[in-house]
Amino acid sequence: MTETKAAPPPKSPSPIPRSRSVLDRFFDLSGRGTTVAREVRGGVTTFVAMAYLVVLIPLIIGDAKDVTGAQLDAAQLTTMVALSAGLSTLLMGLVGNAPLAMAAGLGVTPIVVFQAAPHMTWPQAMGLVVLEGVVIVLFALTGVRTLIMDAIPLAIKQAIGVGIGAFIALIGLVDAGFVGHHEASATPVTLGVFGKLTGWPVVVFCAGLVLMLVLFVRRVPGAMLISIVAATVFAIVVDSVAAVDPKAWGPVEPKLPDSIVATPQFDLLFKVDLFGGFERAGVVTASVVLFTLVLSGFFDAMGTILGVGEEAKMLDDKGRMPGISKILTVDGFGAIIGGGVNGSANTAVVESAAGVAEGARTGLASVVTGGLLTALIFLTPLAGVVPIGAAAPALVIVGALMMMHARKIDWEDLEVAIPAFLTIVLMPFTYSITVGVAAGVLAYTLLKAARGKFGEIHWLLYVLSAVFLAYFALHPIEQALGIN
Repeated sequence: MTETKAAPPPKSPSPIPRSRSVLDRFFDLSGRGTTVAREVRGGVTTFVAMAYLVVLIPLIIGDAKDVTGAQLDAAQLTTMVALSAGLSTLLMGLVGNAPLAMAAGLGVTPIVVFQAAPHMTWPQAMGLVVLEGVVIVLFALTGVRTLIMDAIPLAIKQAIGVGIGAFIALIGLVDAGFVGHHEASATPVTLGVFGKLTGWPVVVFCAGLVLMLVLFVRRVPGAMLISIVAATVFAIVVDSVAAVDPKAWGPVEPKLPDSIVATPQFDLLFKVDLFGGFERAGVVTASVVLFTLVLSGFFDAMGTILGVGEEAKMLDDKGRMPGISKILTVDGFGAIIGGGVNGSANTAVVESAAGVAEGARTGLASVVTGGLLTALIFLTPLAGVVPIGAAAPALVIVGALMMMHARKIDWEDLEVAIPAFLTIVLMPFTYSITVGVAAGVLAYTLLKAARGKFGEIHWLLYVLSAVFLAYFALHPIEQALGIN
């Protein structure tokens, strides 16, 4: 009798792949291990952490005069700074797909104010900013900028992230009044301004920092955003009941505005003279200013992109970032947009790291930040609500998180450790990302050459070293060329 074989059990149907949403596909949310909620939270956090720039940059530019004695209107500048920051950040999100917010940079704006404007009119100075952006875009499109970033040794890239952490922590501490300086003091910086903590704004900062630390270590979602909002409410209450000098709060006094909506002023839009600065100030003077703008904008952005990218885990094991060409191109266009609307050069801002710490990993966070910044052209009074002391704790905590990357550096190898050390400490000590990068590259090239290890020096590092030497010797070069 033949044995009948039992039929094999029916195969269980293959799981139906879950369809990805439009946002997921466009920004690759699942590929980067994030969600819409995290991106929105990160985008809002970055916005709150950087909103003070929309108030501060117009104050810096509006307080200065050009060669003719003309001053730009602060209200018009505020509209332009918010508009250009919003458009640039939206572009970074949609094209670069990176959690990098953009705004007028504190590294480039003083060059426009103190080096360009004294020699030319405001439209001519902003014309140089546009040309700076054009040069940076050309570097990005031709691959030169990516080549430069790839030539930077991995240890220096890692040190850049650590240095930016120290830099933004110092910015937060200084802006909050926790660290300061007084002319009568024998030390460059002290606790507070007179060697002790004084005033309600410092109390607000300390309260916000304590709350943020507690919520953050307990992994409460939105810890930074919750703390910034709570500290802002506390500051508003303090300002209404205590006798606090408005100047003690910094550029933003925590006061509820009389009206939330304001009429945007577009009078400065496109009032730019591209090449007039060369005629007014002379080819040599204008060229030196343009060189300084390009160098500062180029390496400030490079450092920020690498530092924030490292924190967002977007770099590979060689310190390279996928899609970097698009990101760098957008960064260059940010400078063009900023100069074109008289809002100074836009660049990637270190405050983006606050959003990354809240989980931001894609350009969706930048779209959220950019949308909020753009909305500020109608809601500029809201930019004057959050005092710097309420947002500063986020910079301190992010600085601590970025400092953790120091463990990746080989501190036993002096040829690596010394350049890394100089990169890290000179960023906060000089308030310049460019100076830190320049010192690190120069030290690395010098030490490798001193040991006869020429094969370990990328040929482009020799070129960069020559450029950085010229940057550090800019003052004697200007004197030799007869530039005041």
